[in-house]
Amino acid sequence: MPFGSVLSRKEIERRIREEDLITNYIDLETQLQPNGFDCTLQSVARIKGTGRIDFDNSERQLPEVEEIPFEDEWVFLPRGVYRVRINEVVNLGNDIMAFGRPRSTLIRCGANLLTAVWDAGYRGRSEAGLVVYGDGLWLKRNARILQLVFVKLTDETTPYSGAYQMENLEG
Repeated sequence: MPFGSVLSRKEIERRIREEDLITNYIDLETQLQPNGFDCTLQSVARIKGTGRIDFDNSERQLPEVEEIPFEDEWVFLPRGVYRVRINEVVNLGNDIMAFGRPRSTLIRCGANLLTAVWDAGYRGRSEAGLVVYGDGLWLKRNARILQLVFVKLTDETTPYSGAYQMENLEG
C-alpha cells in the first residue's frame, strides 16, 4: 500500500482481524464501509459547566458531564451540545492515523459531530462532540453515527502518549 493513502475496506478488515485495529464492534459486515468504518453510539452526556484550555495542559480542566439515560433504547436530545462515546475500541498502529466524520444521515437530521485527529499509536474508546440543531434529534443506542477514515503514514512515527491514551476502557 502506498504511503499517504486512505485504507480500503479490505485493508481495514485485514487489520481488524490480524491486528485488532478495532474491537468491540457490533456487526463487522455492516460497519465496514468502502473507505472507512462506522462507529456506534454507546452513551450521550450533557456538558455542564465550563472547561479550561492552556498551552501545556498543566491547567487543563474538562467540564463536568451528566449522562443522559436511554429510555426503551432511545434518547431525545433537544438543541444543544453533547459529548458522545462510541462502543468500539480503536487501536492504531504507529503507521496509521484516522479522521472521524459524521455519517451523512446525522447531518441530514440537523446534527453534526465535532472530532479531532486519532493519532498513530492511540488506543481507547473515543468521545466526540455532538451538536444538535433545529428541533432536536432522537438517537437509538448503538446507532451508527461516526465514520473513521484511516490514513497510512509516510513512515512510522512516535506513538501518541497524551492524556486520552487508553480512555474509557473500563467498560
